[in-house]
Amino acid sequence: MDLESRLDSLVRNLATRRRIPHAVLAVENGDGSFQWTGAAGRAQPDGTPMRPETPYFIASIDKILTAALILKLSESDGVLLDAPFVDYLPGQLTQGLHRVGGEDRTGEITVRDLLGHTSGLADYIEDRPTGGRTLVDRLVEEGDFAWSLDEALETVRGRMKPHFPPGRGLRYCDTNYLLLIAIIEAVTGQPLHRAYDEALFRPLDLRHTWLPGHSEPRETMPKPAVLWFRDQPVLMPSAHRSLWSVFSTAQDTVRILRGLIRGEVFDNPATFGIMRQRWRRFGFPLDMAALRAPSWPIEYGLGLMRFRIPRLFTPIRAIPSVFGHTGSTGTWLFYCEELDLFVAGGVSQATAGPVPFRFVPQVLEAVSVKRSLQTR
Repeated sequence: MDLESRLDSLVRNLATRRRIPHAVLAVENGDGSFQWTGAAGRAQPDGTPMRPETPYFIASIDKILTAALILKLSESDGVLLDAPFVDYLPGQLTQGLHRVGGEDRTGEITVRDLLGHTSGLADYIEDRPTGGRTLVDRLVEEGDFAWSLDEALETVRGRMKPHFPPGRGLRYCDTNYLLLIAIIEAVTGQPLHRAYDEALFRPLDLRHTWLPGHSEPRETMPKPAVLWFRDQPVLMPSAHRSLWSVFSTAQDTVRILRGLIRGEVFDNPATFGIMRQRWRRFGFPLDMAALRAPSWPIEYGLGLMRFRIPRLFTPIRAIPSVFGHTGSTGTWLFYCEELDLFVAGGVSQATAGPVPFRFVPQVLEAVSVKRSLQTR
């Protein structure tokens, strides 16, 4: 079986799994000598097929964009990574976000802590507030609704507890990136979608990437794939606007990571190295919120994940490591240095967060086997 047929088979098999409505996959060599994109399943509840060019909600892959923009601002000292993040935001917004035993330690959290998930802050999306439900549970049970930055931070401040002292642990937390977005807007004087467009979307020629409710794609696009929660389609335009959600295609997301690696975003090509200068490994999840977030054996830099299946679990052939990011809705964007290979895609299922860590190794295995046969 040739590589294209094998990749097509992987995508079609993934799209037949229980509660997976569709799958899309893009695979590209770093030098552009091999490019393949395929899709299977239905993009809409009415049976409209998923196409390679169909856009979808990329979920937390957008953390790469947020981190890259912060790093770009750091090149001109607009943002200092080791400065307290409170230096860039109004005191009434940040006061009391990290309080332990009556002591407010918010001022100890640096911009770098936010980027690397070492702040210790509670997660406004996944953590359960005192006397209430998580934001995710509310969206599922109540349906679509909007919220403001002030409302999200007030929940963290008044109804949640931090997980550890600033800089003393590692825990994935969406509050960190909510605050980074606020910093971007404060420093640039622009709403996030305009800052993205100026610094990232246009330089990288992302014609099919946009923030619904805030901007539009630069070219006419097919209708975006619907997100699912278990067996139900989820329509949440108000929540997407509040989340600053990014929609894109598999091909466009590859352009994002390729552009960063090639130095097409930063004034100093070495800046990208800061994002992967130090990797920290997540621990084992110990509570329900942590179960839904990235955990062992995933490592985190600044806006980037690194993942490799432990050798114990791959006794026949080692699977090379990849770096990039995933999203809780089963989205992925990775680069494998060993194979010089980009892998991007998604399944648009809110309960499919672990899928990329099982599926991407299958893609790497298919490419590795094909190359080993060619060199014999």
